[in-house]
Amino acid sequence: MKAITIEQYGGPEVLQWQDQASVPQPGPGEVQVRVACAGINFMDIHTRQGKYARSHTYPVRLPCTLGMEGAGRIVTVGPGVPDLRPGDRVAWCIAWGSYAEYACIPATRLAKLPDDIPYELAAAALFQGSTAHYLLHDVARLQPGDSCLVHAASGSIGQLLVQWAKRLEVTVYATASTEAKRAVALGNGADAAFQYEDFVEQVRIATQGHGVDVVFDSVGRATLRDTLRATRKRGLVVNYGSVSGSLNDLDPVELGEAGSLFLTRPRLADYMQDAQTVQRRADAVFAALRSGQLRVAISEHYALDEVARAHERIESRVQVGKAVVDICPQA
Repeated sequence: MKAITIEQYGGPEVLQWQDQASVPQPGPGEVQVRVACAGINFMDIHTRQGKYARSHTYPVRLPCTLGMEGAGRIVTVGPGVPDLRPGDRVAWCIAWGSYAEYACIPATRLAKLPDDIPYELAAAALFQGSTAHYLLHDVARLQPGDSCLVHAASGSIGQLLVQWAKRLEVTVYATASTEAKRAVALGNGADAAFQYEDFVEQVRIATQGHGVDVVFDSVGRATLRDTLRATRKRGLVVNYGSVSGSLNDLDPVELGEAGSLFLTRPRLADYMQDAQTVQRRADAVFAALRSGQLRVAISEHYALDEVARAHERIESRVQVGKAVVDICPQA
């Protein structure tokens, strides 16, 4: 079996190409899947860098096969899995092992995949789509007429947040680092897109000085303090990522001084705790893709032995949109 593994944390150079890796066998509550396609995400990069080395929410440990999102067809069902069968088309996220020809996935992480959703689209959309779904519907609970700010709005999750928030009749402001990336946000329906250097001033102007109801901040250290200043009194700041690093010296008093704000750091795993919720979110994503209300831009395809190059491009922010690894597309 071919696979991409790591035995130590570090840069793309720690990725190991395995041509004769052992085929994993399903244990209780697991299924063995022949992987058709895998998505490439910042979580994969963070796993490789060691950011989850001590995580209880995402207990992935060395050595491991990378890849936390994928789609394929079930080959073997382990003990204690009553509702899945060999031959079923499935997709998953936040379950590691997708950078391989075969993966064993907990049944509670799997969603059944409709025949009209291609493997590559499922592998590109499930993680970001489920993330956007829970952030909007469960965390922010946005309603028509509300306003929000989406940082990194040209990124994979940012694009879906913008699109889905507009479906909810929310006023959406966006930030992105370049004019081309801001154009992506506007093309997805954002009402305005700002550069990072003056987004607080621009948001305050656009909202007549009030600030937005909710900010979705995946950037972290570089933006989080300014994010507080762009949020209305008693508003909500959702810090769901830290691509620029973590802000380690935030005093809760700052939330009070900024207007009695609420700050949360949610993780998808806590909003995907049972098979029914996983399927419900997946069905919402698939329905939105089917109707055209959500669009996922697959910007690049890679072979399994090209994953290191994909990581380099994503880390350098060269890529806009989602990258997919084609492993066994005819699974």
